[in-house]
Amino acid sequence: MKRETAPPYFRRLGAVRFDLAAALGPLVDVLCYCAAIFLAQSAEHAQLQSFLAAVGLCYLPQLPSRSAPRGSAEYLGLALHLMVITALAFFLRSGVFVLATAGWGWPGQAAIVPAAIATALLVRPGYAYSNSKWTLGGAGWKAGAVGAITVAVALRLVYSGRVELLPEETYYWSYARHLDFGYLDHPPMVGWLIAAGTAAFGNAEFGVRIGALCCGAITAIFVYRLTRELFGEASGLAAVLLVQTLPFFFLIGMLMTPDAPLTAMWAAALYYSARALLAGRREAWWRLGLCLGFGLLSKYTIVLLGLSILLFMLLDPVSRRWFKRAEPYAAVVLALVIFLPVILWNAEHDWASFLFQTSRRLADRPQFALPKLIGSMIVLLTPTGIAAVPWLFSRRRVPADPGPAPHDVDPSRVWLLLKVAALVPFTVFALFSLRHEVKLDWTGAPSLAVVPALAFGIVHSLPGVTSGFSLFIRRAWAPTLIALLLLYGAGLYDLTVGIPGVGYGRHAELVPIGWRDLGGQVSAIAADIDKRTGDDPLIVGMDRYAIASELAFYSPDQVKSVRSTSSAHLFGQVGLMYERWFPPAAQTGRTLLLVAWNRGDLESAGIVSSVERLEPVQEGVVTRDNGVIRPYYYRVAYGYRGLTAP
Repeated sequence: MKRETAPPYFRRLGAVRFDLAAALGPLVDVLCYCAAIFLAQSAEHAQLQSFLAAVGLCYLPQLPSRSAPRGSAEYLGLALHLMVITALAFFLRSGVFVLATAGWGWPGQAAIVPAAIATALLVRPGYAYSNSKWTLGGAGWKAGAVGAITVAVALRLVYSGRVELLPEETYYWSYARHLDFGYLDHPPMVGWLIAAGTAAFGNAEFGVRIGALCCGAITAIFVYRLTRELFGEASGLAAVLLVQTLPFFFLIGMLMTPDAPLTAMWAAALYYSARALLAGRREAWWRLGLCLGFGLLSKYTIVLLGLSILLFMLLDPVSRRWFKRAEPYAAVVLALVIFLPVILWNAEHDWASFLFQTSRRLADRPQFALPKLIGSMIVLLTPTGIAAVPWLFSRRRVPADPGPAPHDVDPSRVWLLLKVAALVPFTVFALFSLRHEVKLDWTGAPSLAVVPALAFGIVHSLPGVTSGFSLFIRRAWAPTLIALLLLYGAGLYDLTVGIPGVGYGRHAELVPIGWRDLGGQVSAIAADIDKRTGDDPLIVGMDRYAIASELAFYSPDQVKSVRSTSSAHLFGQVGLMYERWFPPAAQTGRTLLLVAWNRGDLESAGIVSSVERLEPVQEGVVTRDNGVIRPYYYRVAYGYRGLTAP
């Protein structure tokens, strides 16, 4: 059935009606919220009801009429589109509402105003885009890409200040409370960034994570510039879409770990290496040296990018001339000068960090971890990305015009640089995984080299390839990225508000939920011990760093907690930097408050032999909104004797 075209007058009238709905929507939203509160609804239920009222009364009725029959592909596509936009709008506006109420202390009647405005800003253009098909690279795809990028950025920005910190983030926050030029397990950049962020925005979640948000922006800028120069403006936009929505890049753009600055510097270094090697820009070498130096201050694995650049120079005849020039060597010297503080720190500490990342990892129990490495790559790049990469890199035919890069650059050199930059780190990790454990995030930053190729595959087709696998991959990207955005929105909403019926899993201690409550409870227990005995206890988290770091951050008195919270290294376990911040010999005679997730961790023979006296094990419960997350256990130990021989 064909859709009748309305006369221009009626089309203009429809636009006016839709604009009126956009203006009335926030008003209806606010009024319905106030009415629900008046009827004794909870704040969260009230904002859900007001959202549904605004959508049902103001936004959906003003959509242009559709003549597609019910059950047709067009009708189902429109319905799916509206459900996706509505769900994303709800997740985003809920984040705004929680941020304003729980974060800024606004009353609900005030917080609903920015939440309602956020709803209108997303729903109106999102519903208007319902005429377009969800196919990246097709007609009108750029508007959809910009919308998806905006949603991804907004979700991170809104929720970064309310989702509780992961144990790794609070551990690196402890770095910032013990500022230095080096640490056992990582270089100092993550601690420096957190120190700067918390100095500007306070010792809260947003202050810790602002550095990650900035690093995510830097990553997007350099990925865009790299891809635009190699494959054109449209591919640059597609590349930004990928680094804003693919799992690894979405997470490191919000979570403050060493991978955030590493990825930013990796993206910048990859861009300047292309400028130096493909465009022949001499000044790019100096900037490349800066990026590699700051990358080394972030995480040692950026050495693999330097190895990739060296291998490309050996393989590419045009680039070999740089071996006779001073710029590459000056770039290496500059990187080492920037990295010099870490070298000096290691020299003063028996090369502890270098040994930890090399010989200590090699000495671990042998295990075959290649399937885990492959699985991590699938998680970080999605099955769609993993399927597209080998297909793109295996094509013998390459684009005749790679983009606005100099026209005398052979396109095969462009693809060779991307292949080498991707395959060298992946090959190193694959060989390592044959006998050693690998981490989920290791392949994250190196995957930046495949993003321009993926973006090219989204926007363009290789010569002579217009169907089959190429078409399948291009069509798969849109639903993949949309599903990811929905997953992010739902996950962030669950972490802050909670989705009814969704539990916390068997390992709730790994989830950023309940730490704030646990920190408050343990601080109260410690205060009670001090009141009863007159002895302020040292709080000891009975694991490597997670419990200790979270308790220190979520203590009501963070200044005191940093000086009075340690880890299980006091009983012979691994404590990483806590081993240096709290040497066991310096704690002799102290009263300890031991905190663990499992009762057995407080009943070992090592604990009994290391203290003079123990109180019975006590049980507590971590809750959120009166719901039980999981139990925890604590025990008071008097007269710590130091480490005892096994």
